[in-house]
Amino acid sequence: MAPVLRRRDVIAGGGLVAVGGILVACGGGESASGDTAASAEAAPSPSAKEDSSTPEAAPSSAEETGVEDVEGAEEAAAQEAVDGLASVDEIPVEGGVVISDPPVVLVQPTSGDVKGFSAVCPHQGCLVSSVESNEIVCPCHGSLFSATDGSVIAGPAAEGLPAVPVEVQGNSVVLA
Repeated sequence: MAPVLRRRDVIAGGGLVAVGGILVACGGGESASGDTAASAEAAPSPSAKEDSSTPEAAPSSAEETGVEDVEGAEEAAAQEAVDGLASVDEIPVEGGVVISDPPVVLVQPTSGDVKGFSAVCPHQGCLVSSVESNEIVCPCHGSLFSATDGSVIAGPAAEGLPAVPVEVQGNSVVLA
C-alpha cells in the first residue's frame, strides 16, 4: 500500500524546497575564509603595464583610435539583431516560428509568402506556442488562429491576432 500524503505535508515540503532554492540563488558572496577578497587583491589589474616608466602618447582623434568605426559597427550589429527576426529558411511552409521578444509569430502559409502577427493571444494575453497546418495555436485555452490573416478559427478568443508588418530583406525577415 502506498503511503498517504497529506496536503499539509506536500505544501510544507514545497516551501522548504523553495526556500532552499532561494538561499542557493542568493549565495555566492565571499566564502567563510574571505578568499574572494584575497584573490581579487592578488590579481594584477587589467590596466597595469609592464614598464610604467615610459609614457605612451595617446591618439588624439577618432581616425587614429578607430573608436568611431567600432562604435558604428556595434550600432549596425545591434540594429540588425533587433530588426532581423528570423531567416526565411527557419519558417516552414504551412507553419511558423514564435518569437518572444518582440512577441511576434512569423508564418509562411504558402511558399515565399511570409506574414507576421502578434504572438499575444487577445483572450488572456498568453503567448501563442506554435503554428501547425496553417493554424496558430494558443496553449492556454486552445484558441486557434488562421495563419493567412490572423482571424479566429476556434475560441475562446473573440478577436483575431493583429498583423505585425514584416518584410523579407535578402533571406532575413525584419520588422517593416
